[in-house]
Amino acid sequence: MFKKILIPTDGSALSAQAANKGVCFAREVGAEIVALYVTQPFAATVGFDGMAAAYAITDEDYDKTAQEQAQKYLKAVLDRAETAGVKATGKAVSNFNVADGLVQAAEDEGCDLIFIGSHGRSGLSRLLLGSVTVKVLGLAKTAVLVYRVKEGDKP
Repeated sequence: MFKKILIPTDGSALSAQAANKGVCFAREVGAEIVALYVTQPFAATVGFDGMAAAYAITDEDYDKTAQEQAQKYLKAVLDRAETAGVKATGKAVSNFNVADGLVQAAEDEGCDLIFIGSHGRSGLSRLLLGSVTVKVLGLAKTAVLVYRVKEGDKP
């Protein structure tokens, strides 16, 4: 059925919960996974919240920190996959729009499924916070499985 599944992570506990379920799903269907972390370029942070001015960091510092963070979050998913006996690779990409970066990575890696978590927000909180998952659903050219994460459950 599915041969290669993209599992995005942002390092949060809810993302870890979804990633764990994604690894279990991949094991059940005999698929390999691509763990993905999408970071936004330094310019995106400067434009929206003035982070660079507030913390006096350079784009090199930002890139280094972003890469370290990506490796840490990807390692957690890759370790889980190894424990489950699932073939896995990790990838970090940078894109101004996280959903675009995610969908592009799925295409570049030849994934036939995106396994992504969702908080299941609705109403005003969804409007204010937005949803990468909803954007991915609109952009993806491949199948998307949305796992409803449950706050309070452990990853």
